[in-house]
Amino acid sequence: MPKRSSNGDDFQNALRVVEQATGEPLAKNAAAVALGRLGGLKGGKARAKKLSGEQRKAIAVKAAKTRWKKAKKAAKIEAGAELSS
Repeated sequence: MPKRSSNGDDFQNALRVVEQATGEPLAKNAAAVALGRLGGLKGGKARAKKLSGEQRKAIAVKAAKTRWKKAKKAAKIEAGAELSS
């Protein structure tokens, strides 16, 4: 599995810079956090209920192919690194 950068993305870096410059962390809106959590809790179940069996299968097959494609690509890169060592 590829190593993840500890630096984060650009938005996280920008947030960190602002927090360091002001000396205090930015506060989150509690109502927005609760609303987002509520939607996240019921989102997957509601979507699965709405989709037909064929649609769910197509989504699952596409996801599996993507996972295998990533795994094969990683293995190929790793094999290339071993050959160049």
